[in-house]
Amino acid sequence: MHIRAFLLAMAALTMIGPVAAAGKIPATMYKSPYCDCCEGHAAYLNKNGYDITVTPTDDLPAMRKQHGVPESLEGCHMILVGGYVVEGHVSAGTIDRLLRQKPKIVGISLPGMPTGVPGMGGKKEGPLAVYEIGPGKPNVYATE
Repeated sequence: MHIRAFLLAMAALTMIGPVAAAGKIPATMYKSPYCDCCEGHAAYLNKNGYDITVTPTDDLPAMRKQHGVPESLEGCHMILVGGYVVEGHVSAGTIDRLLRQKPKIVGISLPGMPTGVPGMGGKKEGPLAVYEIGPGKPNVYATE
């Protein structure tokens, strides 16, 4: 009887992986083929509830223009998730908030490549503003 219980437990455990993966939020990251820090951000997001597909491209400027991202809000890479654009190394918590609140904006951006954020090495230099991407002057969406 112990063997049967063990086998049932093992069968149940094999089902956990696909169920957990199915619960992840799908997203696609577009990055320069020559940038490695993006992979670190993708790994961080994968550990925090996202199923990230990384797609290297040389067409980021055109893609950003197509999705309404102004040059001043360009980040290291662009993520498409839940109908939004996420530019740069934005934390999973801020992306979660975006998807939960569903504001009427194009997306959010942590411009540039600041140190100490998910996927980037170094020490974080104070709080960083995450901006809304949309028409008009960018408003601060969150502070990380």
